[in-house]
Amino acid sequence: MKNLILAIESSCDDSSIAIICKDTYACIFHKKISQESEHSLYGGVVPELAARLHTAALPKILEECKDYFPRLCAIAVTNEPGLSVSLIGGITMAKTLALSLKLPLISINHLKGHIYSLFLEEKVCLNMGILLVSGGHTMVLYVDEKAKIHTLASTNDDSFGESFDKVAKMMNLGYPGGAIIENLAKKAKTKSLHFSVPMLHSKELNYSFSGLKNAVRLEILKYEKLDEEIKSEIAFAFEEVAILHILNKLEKIFKIYNFQNFGIVGGASANLKLRQSIEKLCSKFSCDLKLAPLEYCSDNALMIARAACDAYVREEFTDFKSEILSPKNTNFTIL
Repeated sequence: MKNLILAIESSCDDSSIAIICKDTYACIFHKKISQESEHSLYGGVVPELAARLHTAALPKILEECKDYFPRLCAIAVTNEPGLSVSLIGGITMAKTLALSLKLPLISINHLKGHIYSLFLEEKVCLNMGILLVSGGHTMVLYVDEKAKIHTLASTNDDSFGESFDKVAKMMNLGYPGGAIIENLAKKAKTKSLHFSVPMLHSKELNYSFSGLKNAVRLEILKYEKLDEEIKSEIAFAFEEVAILHILNKLEKIFKIYNFQNFGIVGGASANLKLRQSIEKLCSKFSCDLKLAPLEYCSDNALMIARAACDAYVREEFTDFKSEILSPKNTNFTIL
């Protein structure tokens, strides 16, 4: 029976392939090869390096999937947004595979995939609010009962995840900075350092992390040498305020939109303190919170495969001759 969809994700620095059953949403295969160790040498993702590593990693993963080829009914791939040199690697493989196996091709928006990470093994629940936080995006979305996505807020500059990366880089802690800063913050003892919450009294719903990032930079400059204790205090103060900034704007949004359901997605949504804080906020507003599994918060092909299942039912297939690469497109809909 041809009821499996193979999906490829290569929007940034993770090479991933997944195979899912379109009827039951059961994960048949999933593998991801991270490039973190290679990019950590440079303090961030180097696009050209990412492209070369995708070229090496994707074929290796695909080789493990060959036994499933006879059961495939479609090929899916991330086509937007992301690094163009990274996306093209996955798209080229997907097109080649779909043509050689004579299967339909499905292109999936990367951000849409993150929303589907909340529903990996179940049907999509509509009419809910969503916080998408990652290294490239910070957005508050509303998916209405007709599955139309409304952007309620975004960031004016750095993303939530990007700010963690940059603070970690300022203290020479490595890349990516999310888990590094989160773990270092747990070691803080005095917790006497405080930064101001950005835009605390502003009615604007958008976020801004550049001012907080600069405040951290100025604090670091006060010390000739940063020892572990100072670093942990700075990490704690930064994380505390970054999350308070998220919550401050979210509370304003919650007062406007009477969410019954709310979800958190994206790589930075793995931050446990952020999850716990939003859980309290949802409880305050009698709103049910839905979380993506920790192992599927970051970029992965399984969320792309899950989104492709619904696209397959709607016969949203991509013309092989069309240009589907859209590295900067953040406009997307569920249906």
